[in-house]
Amino acid sequence: MRWKACWSRSFRVTEGFRHKDDIIGIFARHPVAANLVMIIMLLSGALALSSLNTQFFPTFDIQVVTVRVVWPGATAEDVEKSITIPLEQELRSVEGLDKITSTSAQGVGVVILEFPEGTDMGDATDRVDARVKAVRNLPQDARTPQVSHVINFEPIARMLIHGPSDLRELRKLAYRFEEELLQRGVAKVDINGLPEEEIAVQLPQRQLQALNMSLADIGRRINEISRDLPAGQIGKRDVARELRTLSQQRDTRGFEELPLVANLKGDYVRLGDVAKVERRSKPNQITITYQGKPAVELRAQRATTGDTLKSASILEKWLEETRAELPKGIKITVYDESWLLIRDRINLLLKNGLSGLVLVIAILFLFLNARVAGWVTLGIPVSFMATLALVWLAG
Repeated sequence: MRWKACWSRSFRVTEGFRHKDDIIGIFARHPVAANLVMIIMLLSGALALSSLNTQFFPTFDIQVVTVRVVWPGATAEDVEKSITIPLEQELRSVEGLDKITSTSAQGVGVVILEFPEGTDMGDATDRVDARVKAVRNLPQDARTPQVSHVINFEPIARMLIHGPSDLRELRKLAYRFEEELLQRGVAKVDINGLPEEEIAVQLPQRQLQALNMSLADIGRRINEISRDLPAGQIGKRDVARELRTLSQQRDTRGFEELPLVANLKGDYVRLGDVAKVERRSKPNQITITYQGKPAVELRAQRATTGDTLKSASILEKWLEETRAELPKGIKITVYDESWLLIRDRINLLLKNGLSGLVLVIAILFLFLNARVAGWVTLGIPVSFMATLALVWLAG
């Protein structure tokens, strides 16, 4: 009886570990299905690996809209009273707004609107723009408010263009390099150290008295004759064409040729006859020097949907081609290459992963037979590829 009881208990334990109807039993009886699932996991992981972005930080949206208004020559107090406060009063009731802050400085006012996570920022930007256009009591000489959604860009690298002592030689190169990089696929290129320029017109007091005009009269006269204006339409229907006069001057020579006085008596006075016209940098601009000489910085950045390493490859190829064609004395120095950190991290991950995989395989083959150890080893990369597929599907 003692032997029979022991045999019965042993039989019940064996019955409890049968996998006839669970997932392990199903795949054990249908090895072809198990192999197909494994192949699907490998293929989906390979597809996900080719689709996932290579980037330093996870992608996230910035739920911020900014409103910027420039008022040349105004003090910070005037900007706050005439621009910032009216905008705040109009924008504080924007639908879905979470927080509003503002900054008033000399000649500029900025209002920052923050929205909750998950907000459709395209729709939010449109709502803010509609409210800004509804503000009618802004100063007449203030510039048009600029409404923009803050977009997150990840840096790739920074470059310095330097060499000559005259910054004007670098200006055209900086704009040309920016256009080339954008055309090749770099999402955004910021230019720093290149001061904004203005056309300055200076008249001595005696010339104003001789012309019997004030500075305000000169300004109005220039504004009247230096502008592009619509001139109607020619043709009908599909062959209709818009006509436009192109009288807006954009260089010193054009402004010097503007007629200040022209009448039937034969009086004809050009602006260049009585005034000094020059192109100069605006005051309080940021400049960059490298080894005692002026320089211009280019910041290459990628969008949230772009791949850092692909953008870096575009940049490296462009640098190789451009450096060979640079004018004498012009150099490009690259620094703060953020993409190198990503490449180094990926290489470190691969190195550690491969070394760990070798150790695991060695231990498996040491304690298990070759067939079982081989299948367990194969399960490691299959698991990784399936995980990559899930990460890709989860966004």
